[in-house]
Amino acid sequence: MATYFLMGSYSQQALGQLSAERTDKTKALVEKCGGKVKSIHALLGEKDLAIIVELPGSKEAVKASIGLSKLLGAGFKTSEAISVEDFDKIVKDA
Repeated sequence: MATYFLMGSYSQQALGQLSAERTDKTKALVEKCGGKVKSIHALLGEKDLAIIVELPGSKEAVKASIGLSKLLGAGFKTSEAISVEDFDKIVKDA
């Protein structure tokens, strides 16, 4: 499983519809894509939301990102992440 960071910004309309139920729906949608939510964070600053997930691959990440955009009314920038330990190994062998 790969780790992905989904960094989101809510639309004005979505801000009026925030609820705990949306968090449960977020987790269910990621699970439907074959993944698992590792954590969800509300942010102060340029982005409003960070969702860290594990998914099988990029196809599932695209499905999750688009599905969450529709569900939450947020635009996401999705990035695959690797652990620092794996990064250090890659850099050492480069």
